[in-house]
Amino acid sequence: MQVADNGRLSMPEMTLSIPHQLTRAEAKRRIQDKIGQLRQRHGAMVTHVHESWTGDAMAFSATGMGQSISGRLTVDDHAVHLTVALPWLLSMLAKGIQPRVEQEFRQLLAPQAHEATA
Repeated sequence: MQVADNGRLSMPEMTLSIPHQLTRAEAKRRIQDKIGQLRQRHGAMVTHVHESWTGDAMAFSATGMGQSISGRLTVDDHAVHLTVALPWLLSMLAKGIQPRVEQEFRQLLAPQAHEATA
């Protein structure tokens, strides 16, 4: 655990930067579509899903299996940057989760991904 400026313990973070060759608008559209798919597929397990876009940055939070996460995702011209604050239990699993999340994003942002799903 890390200590924040206010003296409180802060949650460990998982950070990723995934390069892409899409426009910002296309990358953002794919991410929004994926969030919709995840809500439909995992709505019973993941609750209290909130997302808020400001330009090309999204703040989000969700609760799943009694664990709450929050984070920020930013789309820029060449990469998507993801930072997720993980509760203690999930931080213990981060080494296994991070490669899977990165793989999902790489597939989502691949130039041919849209053609395959169209």
